[in-house]
Amino acid sequence: MKENNQKPNVLLLHMDDLRPELGSFGVQQIQSPNIDALAKKGVNFTNAYCNVPVCGASRASMLTGMLPTKKRFLNYDTFVEKETPSAITLPQLFKNNGYTTISNGKIYHHLDDRENDWNEVWRPYAFDANDKGLAPTDYWQSLWKDYQNEANIKEYKATNTGPAYEKANVNDSVYIDGLLTEKVIRDLKKLKKANKPFFLTAGFISPHLPFNAPKKYWDVYDRNTLKQPANYNYIPKNAPKMSISNWPEMRAYSNIPKEGQVSDSLAINLIHGYYATVSYTDALIGKILMELKNQSLDKNTIVILVSDHGYNLQEHTQWAKFTNYNTSTQVPLIIYNPFSNNTGERNALVELVDVYPTLAELCNLQLPENQLDGKSLVSVLKDDKIKGKDHIFIKKGNGFTLKTPHFSYTEFIKPEDNSTITSMLYDHKIDKAENINVVNFPEYKEVVADLKQILHTSYKKNIDGE
Repeated sequence: MKENNQKPNVLLLHMDDLRPELGSFGVQQIQSPNIDALAKKGVNFTNAYCNVPVCGASRASMLTGMLPTKKRFLNYDTFVEKETPSAITLPQLFKNNGYTTISNGKIYHHLDDRENDWNEVWRPYAFDANDKGLAPTDYWQSLWKDYQNEANIKEYKATNTGPAYEKANVNDSVYIDGLLTEKVIRDLKKLKKANKPFFLTAGFISPHLPFNAPKKYWDVYDRNTLKQPANYNYIPKNAPKMSISNWPEMRAYSNIPKEGQVSDSLAINLIHGYYATVSYTDALIGKILMELKNQSLDKNTIVILVSDHGYNLQEHTQWAKFTNYNTSTQVPLIIYNPFSNNTGERNALVELVDVYPTLAELCNLQLPENQLDGKSLVSVLKDDKIKGKDHIFIKKGNGFTLKTPHFSYTEFIKPEDNSTITSMLYDHKIDKAENINVVNFPEYKEVVADLKQILHTSYKKNIDGE
């Protein structure tokens, strides 16, 4: 029975730049016990992908349920209300159906994008310099670069940049995501008393650059056990040069070289920092889920954990995202439904545009007509034998990717006339690390022809830009 016969609540835990490199995904290096516990209680999608490996565009796509096109959802600075002004977004759908909707942290990229979707929009430092007792003259923190060490604070104030990572001896509540967590916990207490269904979000910055986390989460890891990926010092064989990122996002930080590769020692520091920020966020998620239980809201709240895209940790010489490679596009996706006994892993091929219709069906909300490109995953939640989609669509810049259960096929297309510049094919049955581009291998000729035909028919409007 639903508590007070209410509609189900929804708690969206949205992380930035999170790879599916967690214990619940079969990788033991990163310590994430709370996320792993959530995955065990719910359903863990091990073959989920974003549709745009760029934060703002990916979020816009997921929250509208609409795929990117040549002219839509292009970059981090996407504005949903400008690019899809008539769309009924996911939070708007919930608000229209009587839910209290609260945007905490980074959900849309822009704070002032689709403000009317929410009853409340909040992000640390965004509105009130007194969040941490700061006077307006000390309001130097950006919405994601939150340094705590004195030297880094001084550098950031003077130059608007700083190092790519920080290890500060501070409490969990001090950094941006700690402040976010305290706000979400306050909201849970308030929403419990309100006795009204809610759509509540926790939009964590971590593990986005800079990799800043309290020292104790760095101490979880023995630096001597950390390793660079096996393919860190070479690009895939036969890969088009335009497929490889020069990672300008990371180069903007003061301790990163402006050209060339990082040293091995710096690479380990960066990997260490990434792991630390994931463990830090995992601990914060544990606090939120504990409060959900303390308020007895866990009995009536669907919990979904997702990331906007993956992340490169020096695979094929690359850092950050912004590529069509699997490390940029595969994401964790966990859904816990307290009204279902269905648990375990699902290997079905799914994509982030599926989140919108899935949550709508779980909460019995009517979908907008002629808008959504995604498909509800409720049947997959119920049955682990359902194989999922035959193919999904991913776009980054002029790279258009068709992902199937076995292959990843990408064409780089000239925007002026839609002609193909170059292409690549990776056989994920034998090469999930994507070390060899086999697009011109004769034994894959028929595969390439089939995938090309699907890409240019099923996703013609996305390539044409409609």
